[in-house]
Amino acid sequence: MNDIPVNPNNMVETSDSLEAIGVFRTWKNIFFVIVLVCLVLSQAAFWAVDMHLIEAPGVVPPVAEGTTVPPATAEAAGKGFMGGLVGKLDFELLARVIGVADGILIVSGILFALTIFFCLMVSLVGRLGGINHIARAFILSLVMAALIIPWQRLFGSNVVGVAYGADELLRWLDAKAEGMPNVLFYYLRFSGLWLIVLLLMIVTQVRSARWSKSIIRRLEII
Repeated sequence: MNDIPVNPNNMVETSDSLEAIGVFRTWKNIFFVIVLVCLVLSQAAFWAVDMHLIEAPGVVPPVAEGTTVPPATAEAAGKGFMGGLVGKLDFELLARVIGVADGILIVSGILFALTIFFCLMVSLVGRLGGINHIARAFILSLVMAALIIPWQRLFGSNVVGVAYGADELLRWLDAKAEGMPNVLFYYLRFSGLWLIVLLLMIVTQVRSARWSKSIIRRLEII
């Protein structure tokens, strides 16, 4: 239904469309890699704090019941396990990494969706076909970009996005100690939502790959 035949007498326009597609596909793949790297950094930072590899200010690592923590041990715990390995890796540095990674993540996620939108437009105008795949990829990329944006900065904690700040992570760490429901929301917020965005991005990339194969098959027929 959506494989519209390409006019053999209009191959110049088709060639121009394919060149434009090549440019947008290259940038789409670049943004995909950037978003993936930023997502991994963001999640790694969360687990480093959650598992006390890097100690957050005011958060004491869990100690087995009935044991005491010597003062020297307690002081060393504030530096965190990762800090002991690399020397200068502390929560302040981690907060800067989170800020940079999330800033790049937001911009790259939006640009990723925009490049797919331009692929859709060129495919429509150039009558290249494969509209079913690229249209689905565009919708998925829009949802992905919407879930990345830190809506909590605008609407409060009732609406959240994958991108978060170090101050927000500290607040959730404090709330985590208030009971099992808060623990559940804590992991859903920082890992569950992250996993959804990751799956959406992978499915979007798969859909766009199917769109590219669909175009190649139709051009081979012509």
